Amino acid sequence: MTQWVYPNGSAAKGDWEVSLGASDSPPVPGWQYTGIRVANPRKNQVLTLPAADEERLVVPLCQRFDVRTPDGLYHLRGRQNVFTAPTDVVYVGTGTPLEIYAPSGGRVAVASAPASTHYPDQLVKAEDNETVLRGNGPTSRQARNFGMMNNIEAERLLVCEVITPSGSWSSYPVHKHDRNNDHETALEEIYYFQMRALPGAPGQARPLAYQGASTADERPLNIMTEVHPGDTVLIPYGWHGPSIAAPGYDLYYLNVMGGGGQRDWKVTIRDDQIWINQALQSQPRNDRLPMID
Repeated sequence: MTQWVYPNGSAAKGDWEVSLGASDSPPVPGWQYTGIRVANPRKNQVLTLPAADEERLVVPLCQRFDVRTPDGLYHLRGRQNVFTAPTDVVYVGTGTPLEIYAPSGGRVAVASAPASTHYPDQLVKAEDNETVLRGNGPTSRQARNFGMMNNIEAERLLVCEVITPSGSWSSYPVHKHDRNNDHETALEEIYYFQMRALPGAPGQARPLAYQGASTADERPLNIMTEVHPGDTVLIPYGWHGPSIAAPGYDLYYLNVMGGGGQRDWKVTIRDDQIWINQALQSQPRNDRLPMID
């Protein structure tokens, strides 16, 4: 394990199997703007988060959940798993305690970012979840942008999820967003991973994918790691990608982004890879997308 790579279980705290960058998480040197918690509550368990100087977005990964805040009760209809469908999510502003009730158990993520400006609770329903198809041929992927600029009001938090079908690459051509200027915003980014085997896989098959990140300036960064369900990778700066769905396994990741400047997602594509998008324009998008089972 490096400073930026956390296999499942290596960043656990209390009820949370992942607790990184959040207000009550152990500190990660060099990390300051984004956080994630992931839990697998048992049936009828209640997860509680006290008021803190952070804004939060509750994302059901598996099954449904009820979220209670001082301002309301939100029934998040959830989904069977991250590949089957979009989900309801709810944004909860800074300084707000919340309870997450799991009537059927399941898995839930809470994305977070430190904040000082309070925004009201905001429910984004699954049917309003913006789905975008990106890339062509071997770079085909699907994004759900429920927590991006046009979907919620927030001070810092940006959240989306990406599905990459077996054998495809996403976060490619590689890109970066680590400087504040006219064409880029400086944002940390968290990748939380899930995968599933294609039909016909033997019982002993162990889903895997690969995640990369590399140096873009004087700040060294060198990540190319095999990831498995429940693993988390933090990318503080530098080139993001590729995220590679190994043949035989579909890939999902939840992205949490935030920074100290403008709340916007503006990126720079690496100069020597811009041609790739142009070369693939004539190739058909993967016919498994959009992926809804």
